[in-house]
Amino acid sequence: MVNTALPLFSDGIHITEKELLACQSLAKALPEKRSKAKASLAGHRASLIKGRGMEFAEVRHYQSGDDVRTIDWRVTARTGKAHTKLFVEERERPVLILLDLSSSLYFGSSLMLQSVQAAHLATTLGWSAIMHGDRLGALIATEQEHIELKPRSRQQGILQVIAAIKKLHQNQLQSIEQPPEPQHMVKACQRLRRLAKPGSLIWIISDGSHLNSSCLATLSDLKRHCDIGAFLVTDPLRQGKLTLPKHFQLPVKEGGKEQLLDRHSYEKWLISQHQLQNSFIEMMQKLNVQTRMIDSGIRLNQQLEALR
Repeated sequence: MVNTALPLFSDGIHITEKELLACQSLAKALPEKRSKAKASLAGHRASLIKGRGMEFAEVRHYQSGDDVRTIDWRVTARTGKAHTKLFVEERERPVLILLDLSSSLYFGSSLMLQSVQAAHLATTLGWSAIMHGDRLGALIATEQEHIELKPRSRQQGILQVIAAIKKLHQNQLQSIEQPPEPQHMVKACQRLRRLAKPGSLIWIISDGSHLNSSCLATLSDLKRHCDIGAFLVTDPLRQGKLTLPKHFQLPVKEGGKEQLLDRHSYEKWLISQHQLQNSFIEMMQKLNVQTRMIDSGIRLNQQLEALR
């Protein structure tokens, strides 16, 4: 029987090309944002960087090194001090998605696996970037492998991301029993640093289990030249949102390991889950990056406010 609460074409466990293509409709529901580009790039989006361009922005005091051709002579004459004009430039921006598909995300207590929700989120952000004329790339990582995708424009950008997500998700479903590589997300961040050009917008999507303080130095380097946004994908059971009976025995499988939780062991397990999530949020705070929460127990179209 088909679960009508699920998104179109989704079974909550596997990833299909059709369901990721359908995420385009979610991206259309997102408002366009003007973002702060940090590099001189030609394209279609108006950045908040001030420089020479077609659209007037504001006037400020003339500074050493400013182009004398941009001096506003009327304001200069009126105030007696040299002023220069600033303009908003049109820029195409590279958008990169760091998608964590570690084995810990292959967990779901309600609607879908966290990995499936993470895939829907990544694709929706990708569609949004393409629709705004940006170039889209990604770094998708698991314990066993990773795929690096250089930013590309238009359909080429989003289609390469969809194909890579589908491939790695399927591979991970078949291999989550294998021993994990403990530093795989540290290495993924290092690869991302080589991939990201100054001025890029980077979206980090993870459950917070493997992006830890060891990643902080690399992400700090990226933050100096790029804008970063973060999403923490959670599950109702990991958040303590599910109503459970007073006495229960709950079989839980995560990362290839099985355990049977009763009320006491569940409370201890829940504390460990919150600690992992809070560590990720605190690391993002050190980077001055806001973390947005996405629940795998709720369809993404009901959580679009978190993407605004």
